[in-house]
Amino acid sequence: MAALPPFRLDLTVWALRRRPDNAVDDWDGRTHRRALEVDGVAIEIATVQSGSPLAPRLAVELTGERLDEGIEQGARSALTRLFGLDRDLSSFYDLAEGDPVLRTLARRFRGVKPPRFPTLFECIVSAIACQQLTLTVGVRLINQLAGRYGTRATNGVLQAFPTPAVLASLAPEALRPLGFSGSKSRSIIELAGAVHARSFVSTAVEALDDREALQALERLRGVGRWTAEYALLRGLGRLHVFPGDDVGARNNLGRWLDFRGRLDYEGVRAAVRHWQPFAGLVYFHLLLANLDDRGALAAGRSTDG
Repeated sequence: MAALPPFRLDLTVWALRRRPDNAVDDWDGRTHRRALEVDGVAIEIATVQSGSPLAPRLAVELTGERLDEGIEQGARSALTRLFGLDRDLSSFYDLAEGDPVLRTLARRFRGVKPPRFPTLFECIVSAIACQQLTLTVGVRLINQLAGRYGTRATNGVLQAFPTPAVLASLAPEALRPLGFSGSKSRSIIELAGAVHARSFVSTAVEALDDREALQALERLRGVGRWTAEYALLRGLGRLHVFPGDDVGARNNLGRWLDFRGRLDYEGVRAAVRHWQPFAGLVYFHLLLANLDDRGALAAGRSTDG
């Protein structure tokens, strides 16, 4: 598969997985592996980058009980969305080169593409899991959910994120042993039921403008402004959205700008206004900076181009 240059799989995978113990998006420093359900078949997709960031190619291996043209096309579409392979960021790099504050950050992580969850459903569930918890704990909850209710791929190792149909069939009490609160359990299962019954349709939300999409999302149980903005960025790929209520992102922004004091929601909006329509891309760069400072990116760092 091809990707619009510049592209670095390692950086994009880290922006996607967020924490080293993410078990849904497996990464060994070279190969990204994920199980997905495509047309009702659980497959594993293994992806490796070949070529430099300026001439990138992706070698993709599919494993599953049935692999036909439809499944291959579904996997291709999923990877394009997952890794933002078709996103042209040349305007962002032009903006960054003319901005002394943004330039160094953009050069440091040149090649990262804006990742998206494979489905809006998975994005919202992941956001609900992380509400009022550290990101580390939230990711572990998602690991538990996938491990218990996801379909296992043919190799018997990775499990796909649970489908709406599976989660909709559960009682809220079923998620409590995994560590989910009662309110989060009800929110997730109610959302799964709405998606399964097609009373909540992601393509319909994608067709809405920001204000209307936020309203549609906030009508869901357990979805407030942070979760809705998170879904606009990580679920719908709207790169101008920087979730201003995201405590981690807010702290990353404050440290980067050497801000004296505490940023609030309006302060975040004012700070990122200079980098529109790419505030969400700055969000991903700051996430990578935080991970790099923790040493998470050291393994598998590319030295090409």
